[in-house]
Amino acid sequence: MSSAPRILIIDDEKNIVEALRYNLDREGFETLFSLDGLEGLELARSQLPDLIISDWMLPGLTGLELCRRLSTLEETRHIPIILLTVRSDETDKVLGLEMGAHDYVTKPFSTREMVARVKAALRRQEALTARQAPPPESEMFQLGALKVDWARHRAFLDEQPLELTSKEFNLLKALAEARGRVLSREQLLDLAWDYEQASNINTRTVDLHVSQLRRKLGPVSRRLVTVKNAGYRLDQDA
Repeated sequence: MSSAPRILIIDDEKNIVEALRYNLDREGFETLFSLDGLEGLELARSQLPDLIISDWMLPGLTGLELCRRLSTLEETRHIPIILLTVRSDETDKVLGLEMGAHDYVTKPFSTREMVARVKAALRRQEALTARQAPPPESEMFQLGALKVDWARHRAFLDEQPLELTSKEFNLLKALAEARGRVLSREQLLDLAWDYEQASNINTRTVDLHVSQLRRKLGPVSRRLVTVKNAGYRLDQDA
């Protein structure tokens, strides 16, 4: 991470953008901003910020859809996203986290708290990156018609690119590395979800993502076995 982390702010309320920029700039961050969701998406892809603060309701593209798209792109899936919203319902919070947001802040909020959350998210991302050993140039995993290059974060089914979200990819990697052992839903939350998300969502989220992963795996899905009252395993010997 550079000495001046770059923060992208996407919000159509100019007073919020100005307040965030002022306080983040004062703390030594470099800031970019957009008042439009589509423009914000393009800025995220071209500038690759260290963190994104995005409103939920945006012109052009909602913050929720922005999270979903960024979480599926190889170059942006690692960027922490803090989602801003006036919605305070727990269901909305869970939905935001499931779509790729890393943190959730309800409006109105304290700019001092927001700066603290930004710093905490960047520390967690830095720690996560530091404890990940550099992958070999090419680390291939194959299971029937499924091929995965862990190092390049790419998957193929019957030689065709397989589009996986970051959570689906993380789930698949955790199960593959377990080498046939059963992983509980709690273990999968810890292994596949970043930061403190596991404490904010319940284990039913794992079932949802496993179901989505199965649909994408086609004939290989039979290898992803549900073990009653225990969790899931990836049967690599079947």
